[in-house]
Amino acid sequence: QVQLVESGGGLVQAGGSLRLSCAASGSTFNINTMAWYRQAPGKQRELVAAITRIGSTKYADSVKGRFTISRSNAKNTVYLQMNSLRPEDTAVYYCNVQSFAGSDYWGQGTQVTVSS
Repeated sequence: QVQLVESGGGLVQAGGSLRLSCAASGSTFNINTMAWYRQAPGKQRELVAAITRIGSTKYADSVKGRFTISRSNAKNTVYLQMNSLRPEDTAVYYCNVQSFAGSDYWGQGTQVTVSS
């Protein structure tokens, strides 16, 4: 089992920045991919960015060039640096980790609100 604790959400003006963090505990030796998803009101949850244990990354087209995902394997933590935020980035952001065995774990979510 893996437990996830997210932090760093909040309210920011358009053009501003936020940094999300997600710390994993428990069976962390088995973690492969760490990712951030988001869900806006009335919309489906979507992948924002993901990073594998060896550092390969992928991003949603809507955040490329503005968001950066990174991780510390030593701290079992994944980060999402969000710059040039837009009102359409407003959503609940969820941390997700996948184990090498294919298990999926989710954080409780953190609200990000971008005002225009």
